[in-house]
Amino acid sequence: MSAGDPAVGISPPARARIDAVLGAIDIELDRDFPGDRPEKQPAHTAYVSAADVDIDTPARWGQHALEIAEAAAATLADLDPLGVLPLVREQLSHHPIEDLRIDLEDGYGWRAGEVEDRHARAAGQVLAGWATGHAGAPRVFGVRCKGLGAAERERGLRTLELVLDGAGGIPQGFVFTVPKLRAAGQVDAVIMICEELERAHGLPAGALRFELQIESPQAVLGADGRATVAEAIHRGGARVTGLHYGTYDYSAACGIVSAQQSLEHPVADHAKAVMLVAAAQTGVWVSDGSTQIAPVGSPAVVDAALRRHHRLVTRSLERGIYQGWDMHPGHLVTRWLAVYSFFRAAMPPAASRLQGYFDRQSSEFVDEPATAQSLALVILRGLAAGAFTEGDVLEVGGRCSEQALTELRARGGVLG
Repeated sequence: MSAGDPAVGISPPARARIDAVLGAIDIELDRDFPGDRPEKQPAHTAYVSAADVDIDTPARWGQHALEIAEAAAATLADLDPLGVLPLVREQLSHHPIEDLRIDLEDGYGWRAGEVEDRHARAAGQVLAGWATGHAGAPRVFGVRCKGLGAAERERGLRTLELVLDGAGGIPQGFVFTVPKLRAAGQVDAVIMICEELERAHGLPAGALRFELQIESPQAVLGADGRATVAEAIHRGGARVTGLHYGTYDYSAACGIVSAQQSLEHPVADHAKAVMLVAAAQTGVWVSDGSTQIAPVGSPAVVDAALRRHHRLVTRSLERGIYQGWDMHPGHLVTRWLAVYSFFRAAMPPAASRLQGYFDRQSSEFVDEPATAQSLALVILRGLAAGAFTEGDVLEVGGRCSEQALTELRARGGVLG
């Protein structure tokens, strides 16, 4: 025993046993909670019926959104104290939709078999066109087919296969949404579907990825009292990219009357809180759902709809949900306005606090590494969204370069 060692302590054999137990747990935690994904999360997902979509749909939505913005200029100016509307118009002009799902489920409905077959093949052709870099194409795209229930899975599987046939394979970056999850075991079947499609199309294992749509109470809380969505994430592994909240199916299943169904109803907040906790540090993104109220009609109706959507998007951002559904071109206007405004407002105080953290200066805040990591993350998200530039950040915090913030985030907020 060397000088300074405790006279009585943990024996080497006991230390080895402790390390063996904790080492195995370390491996499990690293596997199940790998941390955030490095790629940029889309600000939204637009859903467009397969009966209405074509390769130029994003450009048309952008033009329609610009027309709505022009007609509602006074309303938008009132919602824009930080002056981000030029950024919004630029976004709508060149890249209005970041993520788009061609819908062959609830937004499409039930149609004759030959009609859906035709629309499915045409949807695949559109996806293939976007994958080649068509002007204004979404950065991320895919489909939502009918779900896994007994009454709809045969139709859903056929549609998914026809989409891929129409695309001539599986386009790069393709993702599909699995609606109406009710049991974690259903994810096992989705993995089987992915494996078969990869085999048929000659793709490497793990190439196909999917999102889970959380629109039933059973997807949040199972009969055994456990969080179904958490088990579903880990059954799906790296194939699961996102959780999407389904506003109206979920609310109806909870017995909420139609007039009260909303993204801000308490049952919605509970479901999304469980989704956030289940997805935390897994690399799975959480997306809010949709609002059925579109800015269409008289100026007063349009004004109310724009203000409501802007408020709902801002509310989601404040609660750590950085993605949501858009169902109408008018939603793009207030989506981008809220996103740019949120990050533009968050950047100066975050950069100032991080500058003090880097300098280890005394201030009114005593920030811990987890807080520093969160401050870095909001700036990095704002940079990725285009709400400000690295130069804007450096004017506030001279040590807050994108590289420095990326490294700080990777270290969990611990200073190197």
